[in-house]
Amino acid sequence: VYVQTPLITASDCEGAGELFRVTTLDLDKVDSIPRSKDDDGKTLEGADYKEDFFGKPAYLTVSGQLSAETYACAMGDVYTFGPTFRAENSQTTRHLAEFNMVEPEMAFADLSSAMQNAEDMLKFVVKHVLDNCGEDLEFFGSFYDKGLQERLTKLVEKPFARVSYREAIKYLQEEIAKDPSKWQFPTVEFGTDLATEHERWLAETKFNSAVFVYNYPKSIKAFYMRDNDEDGGETVNAMDLLVPGVGELVGGSQREERLEVLDAKLKEQDLNPADYWWYLDLRRFGSVPHAGYGLGFERLVTYVCGIENIREAIAYPRFPGNAEF
Repeated sequence: VYVQTPLITASDCEGAGELFRVTTLDLDKVDSIPRSKDDDGKTLEGADYKEDFFGKPAYLTVSGQLSAETYACAMGDVYTFGPTFRAENSQTTRHLAEFNMVEPEMAFADLSSAMQNAEDMLKFVVKHVLDNCGEDLEFFGSFYDKGLQERLTKLVEKPFARVSYREAIKYLQEEIAKDPSKWQFPTVEFGTDLATEHERWLAETKFNSAVFVYNYPKSIKAFYMRDNDEDGGETVNAMDLLVPGVGELVGGSQREERLEVLDAKLKEQDLNPADYWWYLDLRRFGSVPHAGYGLGFERLVTYVCGIENIREAIAYPRFPGNAEF
């Protein structure tokens, strides 16, 4: 079932703070912006957003996931597809400040189910393109990737590899030790957030195929991901799908459905549980195990078409320093 999720939100889904703020306060008149006060009436730093349009801080959404979870727990399997925004200062060939995401959310699903669903969907899309867009692929192949059709055919026919984060770190450490000078980020250990060069080596060299990396450290993932009970909560039921030529294409997890655990995780990450009251209520008044993932649509286009820069996969690219048209 397709569901529509809001573009303006008061919740930070990722907890990373990379959000575009939505406000009607006059930023050209700094002195006129209402300031917050403490209980004694002393003026504090920061604007008083009680005087703003929504009466609280509001942002452009980084993901429709949290809202999609409410639908999934009521309706079963759902998905949302729409624009998302990241105020991330990334001048790379893989990042945009505004892009579209396909976000399925599935009730009564675990991490393995989410990985299988992502694999099945990606193979379905790529096979459809191979069966119906041969001339287009030949055109893109002549300009970008001469082995494009062969690469896509291989993705459809070969099962995706699966490797735990701990195993991936071990493989990377062994490879980097051979010649650290070849790597921009040669220090890799448990807790390292994998860089693009690490992701691409795993997909292109180690496995030579699409590969799921799963069970990431809790410390580098978002609050809503379910703790792994078997290792004492050191890792979470999260996964990334890495593909040759791109790196990360899909990110997902099993969601934390236990109220007391979710409340504790919000506090651990310095997030105010009061801002997520409705998300906590979803657990308080009856939840089910559920899982989902996000697929960046423009990254999918770059992968299927063999395009080298994601800015060529969208009509009006938004990135740091550019918001033309």
